[in-house]
Amino acid sequence: MRYGSIAGVGDRVSRLVMGSMVFGMEPDRLENTRKLLDRFVEAGGTTVDTARVYAKGSSERAVGEWLKGSGLRDKMVVIGKGAHHDSLTFERRVTPAAIHEDIGTSLREMQLDKIDIYILHKDDPDAAVGPIVEALNEEARDGRIGVFGGSSWTHQRIAEANEYARAHGLQPFSVSSPNLALAVPNEPMWVGCVSIAGDPDAQAWYARTGMPIFAWSSQARGFFSGRYAPELTEGATQDAQNVIRTYYSETNWERFRRAGTLAQEKGCSRSQIVLAWVLHQPLDVYALIGPASVAELDDCLGALEIALTPDEVAWLNLQGDRVRVPVAH
Repeated sequence: MRYGSIAGVGDRVSRLVMGSMVFGMEPDRLENTRKLLDRFVEAGGTTVDTARVYAKGSSERAVGEWLKGSGLRDKMVVIGKGAHHDSLTFERRVTPAAIHEDIGTSLREMQLDKIDIYILHKDDPDAAVGPIVEALNEEARDGRIGVFGGSSWTHQRIAEANEYARAHGLQPFSVSSPNLALAVPNEPMWVGCVSIAGDPDAQAWYARTGMPIFAWSSQARGFFSGRYAPELTEGATQDAQNVIRTYYSETNWERFRRAGTLAQEKGCSRSQIVLAWVLHQPLDVYALIGPASVAELDDCLGALEIALTPDEVAWLNLQGDRVRVPVAH
């Protein structure tokens, strides 16, 4: 495992972050949760990403049960997310009241006293940043959360929030969680999503500020998994339809082909190449992964062993030509 350091959190934040969307309290899902987290920790993983809306709260309860049963709470970095818009009405909930409510509920569901990193799951661009920053600081002062940030917040909004924090002597946003993957989305996958893939201005801002990035859908929601092909244009599930709508483009299929070529040369999977690409970005990146099985998790872990040259990183993203290094015999 590789690790990064985040002020206020520590120096053992694993570069691969276990997502919890498939976790749940049903017997089979709870058993799978335990298997995934046990294997993740065995491989050196320390960081788990949760959210109030995953499995309607059942995911958080499963994480809490595992933390309690494993006795590993002090060794784990727990990321919580809340203030997501209403899943049915899409009503925005980035308000002080929703922030306080969701943090309290998440703490109770996960049986925790504190969430190490708290991330607002969505933004409301029409909401003033001041009350949001004030509410998060109130929670931090009360010791219920540590550092905090925003998911799918533009870098302009984060800068605005941090300017407010600076002007009022408050704790700023310390982390951000946009989408970042090799595939560049045609449009947001879900309402309110923000991606920095293919956005040089946003990436330059992150490079300049050094703000840690927790990249969601770091493998483009399975676009590179082999389950999709240019001729497959009708998804059997809503998730598949979202992937087709979001990622099908001539340029992304070229990225797909190049990732396959490089995977064949390096003797690994295409998914490992894609995840390695994210980890090789010149940014402070932590890649969120969402394996549904231990086998998928092991495939993700294999990406940590993949070395990419700067030329290969650029070539995968359709920038420049590969410089092939002769292999010694």
